[in-house]
Amino acid sequence: MKVIMFYHSMVSDWNHGNAHFLRGIVSELALRGHQVEVYEARHNWSLGNLRQEHGDAPVRDFAKAYPELKPRFYDNATLDAEAIVADADLVIVHEWNQPELVAKIGKLRKKHPFRLLFHDTHHRLVTAPEQMFAYDLSHYDGVLAFGAVLRDLYLARGLAKRAWTWHEAADTRRFHPRPDLEAEADLVWIGNWGDEERTEELHEFLIRPVRELGLRASVYGVRYPEKAKAALCRAGIVYRGWLPNFMVPEVFARHRVTVHVPRRPYVRALPGIPTIRPFEALACGIPLVCAPWDDAEKLFAPGRDYLTAGDGNEMKACLARLLADADAGRTIAARGLGTLRGKHTCAHRVDELLKICGQLRPKASPVLS
Repeated sequence: MKVIMFYHSMVSDWNHGNAHFLRGIVSELALRGHQVEVYEARHNWSLGNLRQEHGDAPVRDFAKAYPELKPRFYDNATLDAEAIVADADLVIVHEWNQPELVAKIGKLRKKHPFRLLFHDTHHRLVTAPEQMFAYDLSHYDGVLAFGAVLRDLYLARGLAKRAWTWHEAADTRRFHPRPDLEAEADLVWIGNWGDEERTEELHEFLIRPVRELGLRASVYGVRYPEKAKAALCRAGIVYRGWLPNFMVPEVFARHRVTVHVPRRPYVRALPGIPTIRPFEALACGIPLVCAPWDDAEKLFAPGRDYLTAGDGNEMKACLARLLADADAGRTIAARGLGTLRGKHTCAHRVDELLKICGQLRPKASPVLS
């Protein structure tokens, strides 16, 4: 099967978490023998910021870490979308593309019999609906939404003919435990400060517990204002900046515990969507403690696969327990890893994608496997 994908970036994961899942899906499809081409704008926002801060070295490091992934760059002024998609079996367009490109590919669907899906991995349909209403999905076969609540919104608002839940997942070929490495510090948090969507939560569930317990802790991520860096410093937390995502398994292995602090829109308006970080943490076999989020779709078993903390005091107690009782930490991590490997790998998501494709009008004789 020939798969064409238009995404913001596969090369850069600078404040761009969707790149994590995209890389895993493309790798899995390619290893199964499918022909996959991923197109990203040459001067996209994430890659531009990455290069501005770190030069071209991260691009070279990406190529070494993912030799099977060959992104194709385009310029909007010269893009010949029809030539790209005309002989495709499946085309997927991510929501972080310009509405003009989304509409252009939709119109090509009328001329060529490929399957066409729109992929949404963000909260804008809730937090900035006017932006999402600008997308013309009238010629799309349906929407891949990374949570059931988002899927239902597309259908209820008449934005899509069909929609499916397609959660993110971990690329377990790269995200797995590293027993060859020893923990050197207590806690690590990997995440971006972002747009003030979880500032209060980060103080309550990360900064204060670390300070009060006196933990050896590190934070990785981007878009940290000076006030945030100062707060980390006062808590004794080392801020280490951007981390290439393929290095996350090693970083997890060198720490004893991690936490998940979801952004407010997912907690309040999009329950059941954990985003990519808990999947990756569980895949790496590190004990995980989560700030409140509603696992409405029962992806995991809270309290069994990871611990949950209702407030900062509970977070402090959970962290203290796991750091004092290594056996408890190993038990939680092993259970979470088992659930992840059983249900939430990129291989599972490719199976789901191919099943969805089987429900759509096929080309002449595609082979799905």
